[in-house]
Amino acid sequence: MTIKKIIVTAFIAILTTTSLQGFSAPITNDTETPGTPVTNDEARAQAMMLRLQEIKEMNKSNLTAAEKRDLRHEVKDMKKEIRATHKGLYLSIGAIIIIILLLILLL
Repeated sequence: MTIKKIIVTAFIAILTTTSLQGFSAPITNDTETPGTPVTNDEARAQAMMLRLQEIKEMNKSNLTAAEKRDLRHEVKDMKKEIRATHKGLYLSIGAIIIIILLLILLL
C-alpha cells in the first residue's frame, strides 16, 4: 500500500468512528423478556394508528372547513408524537458513503 492509501484509510476510519458516536442509542437498564405485556407507549402508538386509520377511511365531504382543519391538526400532532417515540438507528448519507468507501478500500 502506498502512503496515500494509508492516509486515506486512516482518515476515513477516524471520521467513521467519530461520526457514529452521535447516532448510538442511550443505554437503558430495561430488560424486556419475550412474555412482557405491551407498554403504555406501544399501546398509545397502536391507538394512534387506529385513529389515523379511522380518519383516513372517514368521509370528509360532509365536514365543514373547521372540522377538516381540526382533523388535519390532529393527524399532524399524532404523527409528530409517533416520530418522537419511535426509536431507531438513523445514518446520514455521508456516513453511508464513508462506510461504502471503507468497504471498497478494505475488500
